[in-house]
Amino acid sequence: MFSLFKKFKAGLAKTVAAIAEKTHGLFGGQALDTSSLAALEEALYTADFGVETTGEILGEIKSAAKKDQALRGADAAAIGAAVLRRVLAGSEGTLENNVGGVPPGANPTVICLIGVNGSGKTTTAAKLAWRLKQDGRSVLLAAADTFRAAAVEQLKTWALRLELEIVASHTGADAAAVAFDAWRAAKARGHDYLIVDTAGRLHTKSNLMEELAKIRRVLKKNDPAAPQHAWLVIDGSIGSNSIEQARVFHKNFGLTGLVVTKLDGTSRGGAIVGIWRELKLPIYFLGLGEQAEDLQPFSVENYAKAVFGLDA
Repeated sequence: MFSLFKKFKAGLAKTVAAIAEKTHGLFGGQALDTSSLAALEEALYTADFGVETTGEILGEIKSAAKKDQALRGADAAAIGAAVLRRVLAGSEGTLENNVGGVPPGANPTVICLIGVNGSGKTTTAAKLAWRLKQDGRSVLLAAADTFRAAAVEQLKTWALRLELEIVASHTGADAAAVAFDAWRAAKARGHDYLIVDTAGRLHTKSNLMEELAKIRRVLKKNDPAAPQHAWLVIDGSIGSNSIEQARVFHKNFGLTGLVVTKLDGTSRGGAIVGIWRELKLPIYFLGLGEQAEDLQPFSVENYAKAVFGLDA
């Protein structure tokens, strides 16, 4: 648990540092005053927590300060974390513990990863497959982003490095056919999971949505319940701008969850809260670094404590 919390603290370090800089180390224990509260409000907006969440955090801190004149920055941090726990209640996505192989004749669980180019989708597919493999599950990757020239080779490279099984074709191949063949292979080999990497851009948005719909249709030909998961991979550095992106994909594909990446490279880690408040889509994983092990299951507790600089 402690090592996982350290991952969160390290991955959210830029967000924490930005808040600390704007508040002049408020959470280190200094006394609260009007100036420090104004600085905190600005810091929370800058970190992309949004109007609603920032208002709730400041409101509860001010209310507590009226009751206790000795309230200090460390107390404010604990209050802020408590607000985040409450706001994010129910936001943790969890995968069923399907360890040891699917029962004979059972179908693989399909996870489609969706999102625009540059979100870290292909990298996330590989990291997720590796993580599931480390947890004792058998996984097959499908390189169905056949539109982007580098995507297939990128996923193949990751698969080779992490010793993962993959079904791939050439650039420009029919993405739905790749997904279809991959499902058949996963079924035949008795895999627990099939992870499908999809395209993030085609000539027009309507072309992209049609391709995604086609992938879903061919998966359903094999298994009416597939895909069991459709996760949008969001670049955390674009902050609250990702909400509209999520709306579009949700409307067209029917999302079941989110993966937020690249949080180690941004000071806008508060956007997670706004995305959850707006869409109520569970957050399954966070990308907190470059290495395979830096894709971590989302934890409200670890996130709330890390953002406000609290210890585990």
